[in-house]
Amino acid sequence: MRTDLLSERIPGLDEALAAVDAFDQALVGGLLRPQPSQAAGLVALADAVAASPIAGRVAEAAEKAMAGVAGEEHFTALAAARTALLGSVHDALVQRADEATARTREQAPAFEPQAPLPHNLLVAARSWLCDLARAGWKGLDHELVADAAQVVSALLPDPALRRLAVLLDGLACELAACCPGRTLDQVPARRWADLWARAMILTQPGAIGYGPTAALTGRLLPLGVDVHEHATAVQAQVHAVFEPADGTPSRLVRASVSAPKPDTVVGAGLWQLLRPHMALLAAVGEGRSMELTGMPATVEGDLLWDEAHARTGDPADPFVAARVALPAATAAATAPLDRHPARIAEPVLVEGYTTEQDGDGVVFLLAGDRLTVAADRAPAASPLTVQAVAASTACIGLLRWDAGGFRLQPLAVETVVKKKTAAVHAGAWAGGTSNKNAVKAEKAAGDSVETLRERAGRLLRR
Repeated sequence: MRTDLLSERIPGLDEALAAVDAFDQALVGGLLRPQPSQAAGLVALADAVAASPIAGRVAEAAEKAMAGVAGEEHFTALAAARTALLGSVHDALVQRADEATARTREQAPAFEPQAPLPHNLLVAARSWLCDLARAGWKGLDHELVADAAQVVSALLPDPALRRLAVLLDGLACELAACCPGRTLDQVPARRWADLWARAMILTQPGAIGYGPTAALTGRLLPLGVDVHEHATAVQAQVHAVFEPADGTPSRLVRASVSAPKPDTVVGAGLWQLLRPHMALLAAVGEGRSMELTGMPATVEGDLLWDEAHARTGDPADPFVAARVALPAATAAATAPLDRHPARIAEPVLVEGYTTEQDGDGVVFLLAGDRLTVAADRAPAASPLTVQAVAASTACIGLLRWDAGGFRLQPLAVETVVKKKTAAVHAGAWAGGTSNKNAVKAEKAAGDSVETLRERAGRLLRR
């Protein structure tokens, strides 16, 4: 991997992000009575897309917002401009990552909108989001945030609207925890603006769509597991190389499983919630491949996991797969509306480096270049520690972009223990473990879940 390319400046990137930040700051104070500084942020956003097909609509929206009379169509245009800018940033960063890794990538999939969705529910969701934009993050109060509850309850029963419902629910929960907004010392402006703009786009008719699906038959070689944890939910995402049985080129794929969780379930207890829903996690923990037969998958590289289409295969060392199969694997394109720098997670193998401590973090030194390692992103539910990363000689990781630069999130490392090479994986406990602390955490998680189920049962019986 050419790490020197990862540190080179990308033309126009800083300017695009500056325009996004300026608009995000305008949302902090709200757009009901915008101040001159907020008007400057709106102008910056409009100027950044002046050469695009949406230039006219965004310019009009900025003018209306500066006058404090913006309507739903104007807020939608502003959200679209912000989304387009971050999409361009995503594309530039992915192109640079592909150059650094010499990776080929498929063309973007055709967008296929779903059947028409209930118009009134989309309008209700969009109306609440517009009220948020007018009030701003500093103008939040419990009454405004609570208005989302009725909208979310109406959206959830429809599977086609559940993605929007979960997004709105998550945003409302975060906002409720920070009310009243005027007391906030620091506002997560980028994050909340990301969620707001994403939700605004998803309320547009036809925006919730999907690419065509395919049925995959062949061998799946897991590389590692990325764990996403929230107070009330957890997801494990397995990154892997898929080798088709028909001999066509291999490709990078992902398989995900999610589960709701109590906030008391943490650490290794997470695996107990996830493991029953995906046999792939047991295969990862045991270091085995999976044989797929007709497994449905999107053209974006996401397997729509169905246990009926998979069986455990032969032993497969992730580091062997990373050295032999990963370099030849083709990456999938990202769906148009999913293009965002935070979505970048490119599996890579890094070897031949030396390590250096950087405060509480780790830096890999490769041929005079520095690659920052996001060792703190390794899940607590694993034996992969900062110390293991610092002592490693090879690393399978996800190349991400964060805090203005590329960083490597480790999924597994090879290290020397007693003169022998040993591998440490983030998903080592996915299929079960004999580690005393992990076993204890799993037992505690099981007790917590069983207690909650019993209490829920009593409430339902009443």
